[in-house]
Amino acid sequence: MAARATGSGTISFGLVSIPFKVYTAASSQNISFNLLHKKCGGRMKQQYICPLDNVTVERTDMVKGYEFAKDQYVQFTEEDLKKLEAAKTDALELIEFVPESTVDLVYMEKSFYLGPDKGGDRAYQLLAQSMKRSGKIAVGKYCTRGREQLVLIRPYHKGLIMHYVYYANEVRSFEDVGIGGDATFKDIELDLADKLIEQLATSEFKADKFKDEYQDRVKTAVDQKISGKEISVSEEAPKAQIIDLFEALKRSLAASDKKDDKAPDSAKPVKKAAPRDGKKKAADG
Repeated sequence: MAARATGSGTISFGLVSIPFKVYTAASSQNISFNLLHKKCGGRMKQQYICPLDNVTVERTDMVKGYEFAKDQYVQFTEEDLKKLEAAKTDALELIEFVPESTVDLVYMEKSFYLGPDKGGDRAYQLLAQSMKRSGKIAVGKYCTRGREQLVLIRPYHKGLIMHYVYYANEVRSFEDVGIGGDATFKDIELDLADKLIEQLATSEFKADKFKDEYQDRVKTAVDQKISGKEISVSEEAPKAQIIDLFEALKRSLAASDKKDDKAPDSAKPVKKAAPRDGKKKAADG
């Protein structure tokens, strides 16, 4: 089944214009629940209560407000908000091209596939191939829902993908995270850590190797309840004990070795790591 476009527009940079269509790249598949009345099983409805008048307020009697000080608001009508929206346009303006390696993934928010619209095939392919050859990605602005969205455009497979990105003021500084002081490690600890990483290393990330196990458990429980069965409860996993770092590395490496012994030869990882130069004696302990 062919993908259905959710929007369209025109990529513009310099005097070049490329018509495009937008396609959803990914969507969350989280399990969701509805709130029911425990007594009768009826689905609950949400109401808004004004605490000052102690009455239920209908949506037609509501306005939006911005809190500029504690419990003080400036009110905005729908007409006020429409005046603040960006000018309606379907243009995606490419502002600059930057090396892909300079983009921090923490800025990524959402992803959308871009495909060529009628008459834009050749220009679309030329842009995609040129960006791939140069190792550059584009920084641009895309007007959507009345707001200018900061985006990144990069070559993807044989085409292009668009990422919505956060503005700088929306991303918190990692400097606010406490990570303790600088730590020093013995050579043998570093070697053991390197070996453990190599034991678990694979050649590439494959998303289809993983699945949402919680979602599977919920679906199984739904089937059990529909058929009138009791939900089977899984045993609680033992809590991990904090032990000496060196001992933890040794145990992890030993556990990984046992898994390799049980796995078929074709599934065993190829060990390529070698001891650091001049540190073999330290690693041998």
